[in-house]
Amino acid sequence: MLSLNSGMYSLLAHIFLGFATAADGTHYTSPFVPPPNAEGIGWDAAFARAERLVSNLTLEQKVSLVTGFYGPGGCNGNIAAVESIGFRGLCLQDGPVGIRLADLTSTFPAGLTAAATWDRTLLYDRGRAIGSEFRGKGANVMLGPSAGPMGRHPLGGRNWEGFSPDPYLTGVAMSASIQGIQHEGVQACAKHFIGNEQETNRGGVNVDGKAVDAISSNIDDRTMHELYLWPFADAVKSGVANVMCSYNRVNQTYSCENSKLLNGLLKTELGFQGYVVSDWYATHSGMKAIEAGLDMNMPGPITDADPMALTSYFGKNTTAAVRNGSLPLTRVNDMAHRILTPYFYLQQDKDDFPTVDPSTIYVLLQTYGYSPELIGLPPAPPARDVRSDHKSFIRKMGAAGVVLLKNTNGALPLRNVSNIGVFGNGAGDPSEGLYFEGTKAGSTGLGFEYGTLSVGGGSGTGRSTYILSPLQALRERTNARIQLILNNEFIAGGDLSSIFPIPEVCLVFLKTWASEGYDRSEFENNWNSTAVVNTVAAKCPNTIVITHSGGVNTMPWASNPNVNAILAAHYPGQESGNSIVDILYGEVNPSGHLPYTIPKNESDYDIPIVNITGDAATDSSAWQSDFTEGQLIDYRHFDAKNITPLYEFGFGLSYTTFDITGPLEINKVGSINSSFPDPTRKIVPGGNPDLYTTLFEAKVNVTNTGNLTGATVVQSYLSLQGTDVPAGTPVRVLRGFEKLALNPGGWAVINFPLTRRDVSYWNVERQDWQIPRGQATVSVGFSSRDLRVMERVGLM
Repeated sequence: MLSLNSGMYSLLAHIFLGFATAADGTHYTSPFVPPPNAEGIGWDAAFARAERLVSNLTLEQKVSLVTGFYGPGGCNGNIAAVESIGFRGLCLQDGPVGIRLADLTSTFPAGLTAAATWDRTLLYDRGRAIGSEFRGKGANVMLGPSAGPMGRHPLGGRNWEGFSPDPYLTGVAMSASIQGIQHEGVQACAKHFIGNEQETNRGGVNVDGKAVDAISSNIDDRTMHELYLWPFADAVKSGVANVMCSYNRVNQTYSCENSKLLNGLLKTELGFQGYVVSDWYATHSGMKAIEAGLDMNMPGPITDADPMALTSYFGKNTTAAVRNGSLPLTRVNDMAHRILTPYFYLQQDKDDFPTVDPSTIYVLLQTYGYSPELIGLPPAPPARDVRSDHKSFIRKMGAAGVVLLKNTNGALPLRNVSNIGVFGNGAGDPSEGLYFEGTKAGSTGLGFEYGTLSVGGGSGTGRSTYILSPLQALRERTNARIQLILNNEFIAGGDLSSIFPIPEVCLVFLKTWASEGYDRSEFENNWNSTAVVNTVAAKCPNTIVITHSGGVNTMPWASNPNVNAILAAHYPGQESGNSIVDILYGEVNPSGHLPYTIPKNESDYDIPIVNITGDAATDSSAWQSDFTEGQLIDYRHFDAKNITPLYEFGFGLSYTTFDITGPLEINKVGSINSSFPDPTRKIVPGGNPDLYTTLFEAKVNVTNTGNLTGATVVQSYLSLQGTDVPAGTPVRVLRGFEKLALNPGGWAVINFPLTRRDVSYWNVERQDWQIPRGQATVSVGFSSRDLRVMERVGLM
């Protein structure tokens, strides 16, 4: 593995500097970066074993390790077994909230919900719980977690699968999740690498018989490093087994054949030791993709027109390329090493690793409309129940991910209420089943109109064994009268005459559908949400609004004086009702904080989703998404443009109160001998290890100043100052947080470490992280705008 000594700077500048021009809207292709060989750093014994075993394989066996296929077990993708070396094959399964196509499994809170907890322990425990279910079903690879999309577009269809548009928060969530998943002996897959920030034409389309290339995300070098690559660096540092390359193009080249991304950034700069797997049908070439750094082609066939076809960009084409000399055998060996190493490291070859649950194939066939009996399968065997007591954890995490945005006139928690009104299509049981992959036909792309939304749609969804709705949980929790209207169209019509007497509290359940395959079309919650809230609030002076959503929503009704409380509950998983009722009745004190920014107006966000129509849609060169905003997305954009949000990034209320008592202390704990990290350090997973050296520690006292036990999120932000800080640097960036639970009057000391990477920016010309001259300001508080104490610290 390479170390960044001074002799490499000119080479790296030539390799990577092309990224630097994308911010001005110019487009270009990238020079070729050769593939580095893995060394198994951190996985030494497993790597040595993989090397030894691969040396005894035939070429055909090596190629079988890198070529996917659809096997008979019901996995989303497979790699064939090579029994002679103790390799039983790989089963790859969706998705990030649980096993998508299996029975007797759990549906966990979405990534966005998990991020709203700001709780490292819960993030890790979520990874362990999901990983244990994958292991129990015999899946070797969990296709998650997701750091892409990050959420550049607030209307991105898959934002709910990821964590946050902030790279630091997403990086922490990725690291904790990966460690939890792999603790259970299951391979985590960091996806989608990289710049997959919109669903619209993410992978290419066919317009009137003409193939049109996918959207090209044109990202400059500094933005790539400081924003989009940051959480993937944390994933690699955490030892992630594999990384999935995405459908889109980046700077004109498809991600899965982009050598600058795969060989350059991921494998060379970040020192990634695992394998790169394609998203399904995201491979557009054979030898070009292999030489660019793609190690495994999924699901194998060239197109989804015939998923059982044996034709593949890899397979026999790879064998032929080695034999005719156009592809070095050493490259195939490296691919095989990278694939086998995590398999052995996580001990998936041991007898105690389960085989694939034989019932899984029946679920897959049934889901896609095939009759097992008609194709000669015997009756389905009983499903293997892998849920354990995960429902209790899901309930707990779902509640922890609820953000209390407004609470006036003592609206919450509910006390001694005997007459409750329940309104909105998000309150009841789902009326179209418990599996949310597909959507209804129609121009809006909305699906699943009636019933609570526990997760979003697409391949990232889950197949729930049950979903407990808010209405059911309320009925189980209280003997109060419950009057209800669940039809939004009827409510919006204004006739609430059936509601009598006027409820003491009216609960309005709104929701927003988000799914893979297309982007959201509106900022407000779906299905006449504003009319629903205004109608109910006009009749009920104590209205509480609960939203279940896959991302950012505008709330034009937030200032309505009869709307006394607002709860953003996100996608909470199968215990949707219990999680929110625990908050409503105060059995759980809300502690979630926003992992994104809620605007006052949709125009406050100014990044459009590229959607070309008409004749221009057939021109591949027109599908360009220029990331000209650089790093200024979400709260960074609001800060740079001095826009006041409705609810800022990091915001969240509690039933108690907190304060920072005492000054902010900053101590220098590491020496800074150079603006740049030590170039003699050997690159390890995550990059130059000097980047992760702690240089400063910030210390504050936090006190619960209220009357109830509760938890809050203390957040640390950094502002770089100085004459050599480049233009486009955000006003402030998140550089630390801690979830803290305290009894009334209790206090604690919080320490925030600041590493070299934390206080550096990416120097495009030097191709390295640089600490600027001058000072930085460290600010600590409870959101990106509620900063209670600050202190300056000298850097260089």
